[in-house]
Amino acid sequence: MDPTAQSADISSSQNSAAAMKESTLSALELVYWRDPKKSAVAFGLSLVVLVSLATFSVISVVSYLLLAFLCVSITFRIYKSVIQAVQKSDDGHPFKALMERDISVPAETFRKGVDVSLAYVNRFTRQARRLLLVEDLVDSLKLAGVMWLMTYVGAVFNGITILILADIIFFSTPLIYEKNKTQIDRYIDLIRSRVEETMAKLQDKLPGAIKRTKAE
Repeated sequence: MDPTAQSADISSSQNSAAAMKESTLSALELVYWRDPKKSAVAFGLSLVVLVSLATFSVISVVSYLLLAFLCVSITFRIYKSVIQAVQKSDDGHPFKALMERDISVPAETFRKGVDVSLAYVNRFTRQARRLLLVEDLVDSLKLAGVMWLMTYVGAVFNGITILILADIIFFSTPLIYEKNKTQIDRYIDLIRSRVEETMAKLQDKLPGAIKRTKAE
């Protein structure tokens, strides 16, 4: 392989890893409420949008959001124009600083985002192939059990309701876990040991030809 191309691949991998790490840290800061104001805004906006989608159509939600934004911005623009006329000032457009700000996405940032997304997609497709084609019988049985439980969840909740619950859990569980880490870890270890014991007993009862066959 050309050393230049190899160096470029290594640099791209390092950039992708750095971008993934940065995104993960940003998400962790939000869910652990390191900055309460940012977390509250993110949680509030996401919850409002999801509840709105549960009540109205996507088109209605988008239209109402844009209409609310326009009402605020137009009102503020008229207010500032009246103030400038009364005071005979020449401050210009109230949103001039925002309008002059460069909001274009840099090519490098876009490439990093694509690389990070591609890494997740490839990982998902490999894992899906492994489970759906029964590379490991026990793991595929676990997936089947989870999907069977999800059929009951789907019968009780619709997709938007599940997303609302997931949003609440996403912003509340990490903080609760951080405050009660010792007790929660103890219960998780207990549950994990019970599940492993049950799966081990199940595997022992399987015929030898279809037992777990992971590569050593």
